[in-house]
Amino acid sequence: MAAVQGHLSNGADGADDTDAGGEGAPRAFRRAVAGLRGVRVRPEVELDPTPPPRRLAPFSYALEAVVTEDGGDGADEDDELAEGRLILLHDPAGHDAWQGTFRLVTLVHADLEPEIAADPLLPEVCWSWLTGALEARGLSYGEPSGTVTRASSHYFGAMGEREPSTRIEIRASWTPSEHPAPEPARPGPRHPEERPGGDAAEPGVPDTGAHLAAWCDLLCQIAGLPPAGAAEAGVVSLPQRRGPQPR
Repeated sequence: MAAVQGHLSNGADGADDTDAGGEGAPRAFRRAVAGLRGVRVRPEVELDPTPPPRRLAPFSYALEAVVTEDGGDGADEDDELAEGRLILLHDPAGHDAWQGTFRLVTLVHADLEPEIAADPLLPEVCWSWLTGALEARGLSYGEPSGTVTRASSHYFGAMGEREPSTRIEIRASWTPSEHPAPEPARPGPRHPEERPGGDAAEPGVPDTGAHLAAWCDLLCQIAGLPPAGAAEAGVVSLPQRRGPQPR
């Protein structure tokens, strides 16, 4: 997919800067947003910008995603298997609860098959998918927090013909670790990785692109898609839904 364009908020009422290179945001935040915009995802994931919340932090950026499956049999529309929203927050002054200057916040939900919805360990499993997705990509993070909610719906009256349905919802946030400042240069010839102007990570900026990729891994897993590559072998996903679910 093409590089993602998006919406930036600087927290002021009525102020919305849609240019990540704008001078209204700190350099660290602009670099973090650039990391999100450069990520390429699986073809089943539709990733788009969305207006961010204005009052959670001085600076914020948001993306929303939908995981789809080809409807087949000549269907005009694809089935939506899971959807979610990822928000990047930044407070240059730092935040005691975050233990850092950046925070990632997410909401993910998907409909479940009845036999999966009945599993008493489902909330614990879903939470482990989030932490496992981050750890599988070697990401360091802190202060994780969130909830996993399983909601069942039973239909009556004119809607009585519908089968009962269950939806899982993950609300979570975590602090992505920022790249540390480089060590003082040592005397002698430079190693190729230490040359000025190289591709070294910028100090004070988290690897937001990798965190977004891990989040997309979580979305695909909860949607029931098979792993994308051998590196994810052994990962168990929810079975895919059998056709569109009534809403």
